[in-house]
Amino acid sequence: MTAKERLKMLSKEDKRSRQLLMLISSLIGLTTIAQAYFIVSVADQIFLGGAALREAVPALSGVLVSLLVRAVLQYVNNLTGERLALKMKKRFRRELVRSFKHHPMDGDNTRTGGKISLLLDAVDEMDAYFSHYYVVMMQSSLVPLFLLGAIFYANWISGLILLVTAPFVPIVMAVIGRSTQRRSEEQMEKLNRFSSTFLDIVQGLTTLKLFGRSKQQQAAVERDSLRYRDATMDVLKIAFLSALMMEFISMLSISLVALEVGLRLVLFDQLTFATAFFVLILAPEFYASLKEMGGAFHAGRGSMAAAERVFEEIDKEEPESWGTRPLPERFTMSFKNWHYTYEDGRFQLGPVDLHCPEGSDTALIGPSGSGKSTLLHAAAGLLKTDGIYVNEEPLRTYREEDWYRALAYVTQHPYIFAGTLRENILLGLKEAGEADVEEAVEKAGLKETAESLPDGLDTVVGEGGRGLSGGEKQRVALARAFLKKPAVILYDEPTTGLDIRTERILKESMEELGRRAVVITSAHRLHTVRSADQIVLLRGGSVESTGTHESLRDTDPVYQEMLHVQQGGRA
Repeated sequence: MTAKERLKMLSKEDKRSRQLLMLISSLIGLTTIAQAYFIVSVADQIFLGGAALREAVPALSGVLVSLLVRAVLQYVNNLTGERLALKMKKRFRRELVRSFKHHPMDGDNTRTGGKISLLLDAVDEMDAYFSHYYVVMMQSSLVPLFLLGAIFYANWISGLILLVTAPFVPIVMAVIGRSTQRRSEEQMEKLNRFSSTFLDIVQGLTTLKLFGRSKQQQAAVERDSLRYRDATMDVLKIAFLSALMMEFISMLSISLVALEVGLRLVLFDQLTFATAFFVLILAPEFYASLKEMGGAFHAGRGSMAAAERVFEEIDKEEPESWGTRPLPERFTMSFKNWHYTYEDGRFQLGPVDLHCPEGSDTALIGPSGSGKSTLLHAAAGLLKTDGIYVNEEPLRTYREEDWYRALAYVTQHPYIFAGTLRENILLGLKEAGEADVEEAVEKAGLKETAESLPDGLDTVVGEGGRGLSGGEKQRVALARAFLKKPAVILYDEPTTGLDIRTERILKESMEELGRRAVVITSAHRLHTVRSADQIVLLRGGSVESTGTHESLRDTDPVYQEMLHVQQGGRA
């Protein structure tokens, strides 16, 4: 099923909006005819009949009332379309978020800029289909029929001219529409590329400046922005051409009607003034409806490219669903012959065999690219994979909401939302009370920072607010975990880039937090994981050795070499 067919089907699902639009469109057609009738009556009475102004008051009142009713109907029509568009955009965004949730590590969509562009820009591009295209097409399919019927009733020859010339409008729309959709697809593709590149560059600006690569990325942003500008101008050129052709066809058609009416009125005396004037008023209205259809057709074609991208993401095959078994309050976690291969085959990890009892601390070490983060993603349930067990049962047999409620994932760069410090700590936990928040703040070592802020926990932080240092962000992440009281805690190099004092404070908080939880930590600094119950050395995607710090220090040459280098020796 094409994107156009799916959008049409979705529009028809909302029967209430569809029926309302049909009713209003019919009333607009009747009101337009009534308006023309009253205008003709005023002209006929005053200019031809020589009636006094007071005698034409009923007809003038009819003109004003019909104008007012028509304006109100048009407003309600547009409002109905906007509400339908809002409803559909909410639906698409919910389905996209669900897809992102089910495919968090899927291919190129791991680029944040691409996801945001799809979630915001692409869905907004589809707004025009429901708020403009669908409404106008509904109106333009009914109003011209009413007007054509009235013109046929008044003068069948004029109606025949309209009937012959009207098909040229959809023909032009079809010819230009093909080019419009192709250009719109190119525009959306360039917008997606530009958004992804720009946001990813902004997020990595510090690293780019550090390695002196900002100039090259500046050139890339400029190149992509110019390409998007050119694609947008191409779409606008087609839109202007479409409008010009519609005006040209309408002008010629109305001229033919005027010529026919004028000849029959003046030369052949076959029409009355009232009939001729009535036809000449309704003919431009007839073609105005068709021209609106042309403009809406262009907007609808432009939405198709965005719809293709949105449906492509939504239609991705969902991973194996989670089960219905409730998660026990206390459990152990195991990896049994676990392995994972990326879709493009660039990296393969496994097999891995690990047993992590409740209250245990497991550390993952190894060079960059050895698979530490991939293993953490799998443990978090972000990857579609088998071989992970909770209390000897496969992880995905449990309820998804139970698992994520029991899980805390602390990365080296926790995200701080634009909001108060309290809101960043709560992170949607509405059941947490003030005492719980204060306890979490104190245990995470964030109390001193909160007291130093002008409004305490109610100080706005993040984008548009007070900035937080790396250590403060880590403490916010730990406060979230303390508030959540998780049964599984995953740390992805949480102390990277922190000073010794901040690292010591966080280490103490992490030890308290993990006393009754399954803790898995990915680390580069060996001194931060010396006290771990088991240290897993990963190398090239496989487990090279497992043991405590003492056992690996005495028996494993690779671990000895890593320890020697980090203690100040040379590799």
